Amino acid sequence: MTALIGGLAALALGLIGLGIWWKQFLNLLAGSIPLLLLLGGALAVYLGFEEAKDKFFKKSEAPATEAPTASDSDVERYKAEVDRLKAEIEELKK
Repeated sequence: MTALIGGLAALALGLIGLGIWWKQFLNLLAGSIPLLLLLGGALAVYLGFEEAKDKFFKKSEAPATEAPTASDSDVERYKAEVDRLKAEIEELKK
């Protein structure tokens, strides 16, 4: 309840202050817009440069290698190990 009353008081004082200092508010707004545009443009240029750099170096890298393949004996060995581990888990659950 206190926060509601404090918020309403701040809102009322803010509106009164905005009415009293309207010209100063517009001066502040007029001064902040070019600064925001300058900082936003600098950020966009930096991000664009990083993206272009990433794209350039990605093309010049060596091609990706293929995934290693497992032989049939390895596959069977892994399947047997998985079955053994499943049985061990079931035994531990009991």
